[in-house]
Amino acid sequence: MRVSSDRQPTEKRSAKRDLRAGKHFQQCFQQWNMFEFNWLRTLLLIFSDIFGLGVAWKVSLNFNQVFSPLPPELNWGEFAGLTGLFWGFAAVIITGFTYHNFYRSESQWRNYVQQAQFISSVYLSSLVVCYFYDPKVDAPRSLFLPAWLGSVVMIIGLRLLLTLLFEQFPIARPHTPVFIIAPSDRLSYLATIIEKRTGYQVVGVLASSLANSSYSIQAIIDSGAKEVIAEGLPETQLASHLYWQLRNAGIGLRLVPSSLMLLHRRGTPEIFASMPMIRIESSLLANWEYIFKRCFDFMAALIGLIVLSPLFVAIAIAIKTSSKGSVFYTQERIGLQGHSFRMWKFRSMFMDADRRQSELEHLNKSSDGVMFKIERDPRIIPIGHFLRCTSLDELPQLFNVLLGQMSLVGPRPLPIRDVARFSSWHHTRHLVMPGITGLWQISGRSDLDTIDDVAKLDLFYIDRWSLNFDLEILIETVRLVLFGKGAY
Repeated sequence: MRVSSDRQPTEKRSAKRDLRAGKHFQQCFQQWNMFEFNWLRTLLLIFSDIFGLGVAWKVSLNFNQVFSPLPPELNWGEFAGLTGLFWGFAAVIITGFTYHNFYRSESQWRNYVQQAQFISSVYLSSLVVCYFYDPKVDAPRSLFLPAWLGSVVMIIGLRLLLTLLFEQFPIARPHTPVFIIAPSDRLSYLATIIEKRTGYQVVGVLASSLANSSYSIQAIIDSGAKEVIAEGLPETQLASHLYWQLRNAGIGLRLVPSSLMLLHRRGTPEIFASMPMIRIESSLLANWEYIFKRCFDFMAALIGLIVLSPLFVAIAIAIKTSSKGSVFYTQERIGLQGHSFRMWKFRSMFMDADRRQSELEHLNKSSDGVMFKIERDPRIIPIGHFLRCTSLDELPQLFNVLLGQMSLVGPRPLPIRDVARFSSWHHTRHLVMPGITGLWQISGRSDLDTIDDVAKLDLFYIDRWSLNFDLEILIETVRLVLFGKGAY
């Protein structure tokens, strides 16, 4: 039987080879520089990790001297005021962090949960190694436990602090040249959004219908792009075709996913009935993650209300002196499973704000009209601009968290007016607990123009949810409140 092909010849090759092998040795060297590699951030992270480990061990060694000295078998000398045993642990942890891309990869250097797990695995593994090395050698518990817990707290704590600072300096932001492949009607939009929100430089575009044409890969290489951002690739072609071409050229690839593609990361590749499939199944420990999230929300909200109580009083006095009316404002919002609840805020508008909204609908900046937002809202009281820009008006929602109506992180609950204009797929965001902050707030809340943009971020959050993801969003929220911009 004759097999036909619609592929066009591309270029002559001198010899056949496995595409995974790359072109030559120089190609491997060039690939190191083809991806954006922020050397300053890497050095700061390495220094931060060593410093954090050093502080944890210094405190632990001083604490241990009171109880039990270090056994001679584990006394490997001293360097820079720290025992050789510390430098052994430091070498293993730094090497492991490098292997797991905790210094380089954009998706991994903020994976705090996995980093804590790796540090713990190193310390626990050391007990096994020590036992097989000499069963009679017993590491002092007064050293081991403080060093273990201290290392986790110091390394993760310093990394969280650096996360708050990195994005504030232009040198820490990527300036990668990128090439965009997307449907024709999306090219201009994606190019504008990417350059505006990331600092990446768009050096070329191509319609997705031409992604697998004979000249596409050459156009990408000629543009000098280090990454390709692709959306809507033709499904008629082999999915990995473009990827392997780009990989062979040392160029990274980012795919704008559909909801189906987002689910793939939750699954396990397998062969079933001689067909490649993705198996997605629930975890036995999944419910414990949700329980931990609720416990964390409750404790954080309770502590937050206690610690911030003086600030609550100061804001209440400022609102009272700024305008007549109540200190708090409540509004009916749609939450979990579509049920309504009253959400609390500090009042930042005049008392007749809800009544006057219909008079201002013609000023709505939202292009689809679902959400209501205007830049210079005449209903805002004098102190209200400050409260809204700093997001201090949202603090009373800690009461909603205590009552179990909201979480610290989740899709933002919207008013009944907005939800009434939803399309059917927008309601997927109501499958999880709404939050005080979320992916919408840290992704350019005031710049998002339609409910579709918001709902896509919500779906991404729901499909990709993890405790680490919540932690990332909370840290980024703190950074935006302290250094960035808030709502209108």
